[in-house]
Amino acid sequence: MEVSVVDEDRWYRAVASKDSRFDGWIFVGVTSTGIYCRPSCPATTPKRSNMRFYKTAAAAQGGGFRACKRCRPDATPGSPAWNQRADVVGRAMRLIVDGLVDREGVGGLALQLGYSERHLNRLLVAEVGAGPLALAQAQRAQNARLLIETTGLSFSDITYAAGFSSIRQFNDVVKTVFAMTPTELRARTNVASPNQMQPSPAGGAPTLTIRLPFRKPFAGTELFEFLSARQIQGVEDCGSTQEPIYQRSLRLAYGFATCKLVFGHDAISGTFRLQDLRDMSSAVHRCRRLLDLDSDPVAVMETLGADPLLGELVAKTPGLRVPGHVDGFEVAIRAIVGQQVSVAGARTTLGKIAAVYGEGLPADLRVESSSLTTVFPTAAELATANPDTLGVPKARGATIVRIAEAFANGRISAGTGADADETTRDLLAEKGIGPWTATYVRLRSFGDPDCFLPTDLGVKHAFAAKGLPTDETSIEETANRWRPWRSYALMYMWQSL
Repeated sequence: MEVSVVDEDRWYRAVASKDSRFDGWIFVGVTSTGIYCRPSCPATTPKRSNMRFYKTAAAAQGGGFRACKRCRPDATPGSPAWNQRADVVGRAMRLIVDGLVDREGVGGLALQLGYSERHLNRLLVAEVGAGPLALAQAQRAQNARLLIETTGLSFSDITYAAGFSSIRQFNDVVKTVFAMTPTELRARTNVASPNQMQPSPAGGAPTLTIRLPFRKPFAGTELFEFLSARQIQGVEDCGSTQEPIYQRSLRLAYGFATCKLVFGHDAISGTFRLQDLRDMSSAVHRCRRLLDLDSDPVAVMETLGADPLLGELVAKTPGLRVPGHVDGFEVAIRAIVGQQVSVAGARTTLGKIAAVYGEGLPADLRVESSSLTTVFPTAAELATANPDTLGVPKARGATIVRIAEAFANGRISAGTGADADETTRDLLAEKGIGPWTATYVRLRSFGDPDCFLPTDLGVKHAFAAKGLPTDETSIEETANRWRPWRSYALMYMWQSL
C-alpha cells in the first residue's frame, strides 16, 4: 500500500533534504532502478515521478522493489507509530517483530488478537500494505542480513536463527530482497568465515553483537541513570555513568538469554547470549522497547520544547526517552512493590524476591564481568509465594500474589500484543491496584507515549519547585496541554528533580 497523495509532498521534501529523522517512517521505491531506499539515502534524489512511497519495507518488497545496497533501508529504527498505537494493527506489528508468526504462524497471531486470519490480513493490507506473512518475511530477511554481516554463524544456523523453514527459502528470500546471495552479502563484510563466533566464557551459548540504531537526539546518560537506579540485584547489572553499560537476564519463548547494551553516540551496541538462536529477533525487539529506541524525539521536542514550563528542560536535555521494559509481568510487580516507598527501598525488596523465587541463570549465559545470576520469577512462581515472606506489608504481599495468579491464568496480560486499555481496566479491578500502579504499568510495559501520574509525589515536588499548584486537578489541567507526549513530559518532570 502506497502512502496517500495528501502525504506525498511531505515525504518528497524529506527525501529531497535527505532527512534521517524520517528513516523507518517511510520507504521510497524508485521505479527507474527497482530498488527501495530510506529517505536519507545519499544517492542522487530521483525524479518525483519515479518515486513510490510505502509505510513498510514489506510493502515495498511486495511492490517489486529490492533493498538498496547503499543505504540499507531494512536497518533503520522502527516506525514509532507501532509503539504509539494501541489498535489491532499496532499490536499485530509488535507481535510480528517479536517473532510470534515464526513461532505460531498466522493462526497464532490471529488467535492472540481475537480476529480471524482473513480479517486480520485485510486490516494489515489496508493499513500498511502487506499481510502478516509478508511482514514476517521482511522481518526474517532483516534478521538474516544482521546475522550474515555481523556474525560468523554458518548459513544453516542463520536459517534457523532468523526464522526460515529451510535453507532454500533462506537463500531465495535473501536474494530477492537484497539482490545478493548470502555468500555475496558476507563477502562485503569483515566477517572471516562461518563458525568463528566467540563462545561464552563458560564455553556454551554463542555471542551475537548487533548494532541497534536510534533517532537523534538521544539522552542516553539520563536513560542509563534511570535504569541504574532501579536495577534488581542478580537480574540486572549496570556499569558507571562514565562507562554506561546495562546488562540483564531475559526469559524468552525458547529459553533464557542475557543482553549487554553499551550506550554509544550513534547507536547502542547490543551483545546477546541465547540458549536458542530462534529467540534472537525477540531479544533485540524487547531491548529496543526497553530503551525506547524507535521514538521520534523531534516530534516530542516540537511540542514540549515550546511549552513555558518544559521548554527550558527540553533544551537542556534533548532526546529524553521513556524507559520501557522486556517483561510486562515484571513491570507490574515493580509497580506494586514501589507503591509509597523509595526507589532504593523498592530495588532492595525486588532483589530479595528475585533471589528467593527466581530461577538461576544457566552457567553458559553468565557474564564474567557482571553479577547476573538470576532470571526474574514467572507469574506462576510468584503465585505460589507466601505473602508474608515478600518483604512488603501484608496487604501488599497479598496483592502481589493475587496479581501473579491473574497473570498466570491469563486473566491479565501485559505482554507485547496485549491491549493496553483492557490491561489497565483489569488491573484497576483488582484490590490493591490504584491509578498510579495501573498507569505506571501502561507507561513502561506498553510504551504509551501519553501517560501521566498526577498523584505522583515526584510530580508534585516538581510542580512545587516551579511555584505551581500541586492539587491533582491543577496538575492534570496543566498536563493536558502536553498531549500526546505526556509520558515524555513526566520524564522531564522527574528529571528536573
